[in-house]
Amino acid sequence: MYFKEKYDYFLTLEKLGDFACQEAELLVEILKGFDPTTLMQKVDEMHAIENAADQLMHELFTHVATEFLTPIEREDIASIAYRLDDIVDYIDDVVHQLYMYDVKKIYEPTFAMADVIVKATAALSEALKEFRNFKKSKTLSEKIIVVNDLEDEADELFFRTVRELYTNYADSPVFIMAWNNIFIHMERCIDACESATDIMAAVALKNS
Repeated sequence: MYFKEKYDYFLTLEKLGDFACQEAELLVEILKGFDPTTLMQKVDEMHAIENAADQLMHELFTHVATEFLTPIEREDIASIAYRLDDIVDYIDDVVHQLYMYDVKKIYEPTFAMADVIVKATAALSEALKEFRNFKKSKTLSEKIIVVNDLEDEADELFFRTVRELYTNYADSPVFIMAWNNIFIHMERCIDACESATDIMAAVALKNS
C-alpha cells in the first residue's frame, strides 16, 4: 500500500530561513562591490530569491489549510512563516530602494547594519534548525537570545545613524530621505528576526 509522505513543516520553515540568509549575504555582496551600472541585475537576482520564498510560502499554506493534523498550532506555523516572509521582503526592498533612489555611493554605516542582518538571519536559521526539537532542546533558548541581542545592537545602530543623518546632512534633504528609508527597512528585517524567535519561544513555553 502506498502511503503519502508526511509534510515536514519544520523543514519548510528552515528553508524559508535559508532564503533569508541567502538574501542577507547577497545584500552584503551588493554593498561591498557596489556598482550602480549593474544594480538592476542585482535587483533581479534578489527578486528571484524572494519569488522562490513566495512559492514555498504558498506550498506551506496549502498544507496548513488542508491537512487535519499539524505538529504545532496552525496559527503558530502561519505567524512564524509570515515573519520569515517579512525578512525576505524587507531585504528585497532595500535593494529596490538603492535603485529607486539612484544611489551612487553607499553611506558608510550601511555596512555595519548589513553585517548585523547577516548575523541575525544566520542566528535565526540556527534557531529554526533546533525548533523541531523544541520540547527537548537544551540550546534553543540560547539561540533565541543571540537574535534578541542582535536586535538590540541593530536598534542602537539605527538610532545613532538616523541622528547622524539629521545632524550632519541637514542641507541634503534627499540624501536624508533616501538613507532614512533604507535604514528603516534594514532595521525592520532584524525586528522580524526577533519576532520570529519570540513566537518560537512562546510555542516552546505553551507546549512544555
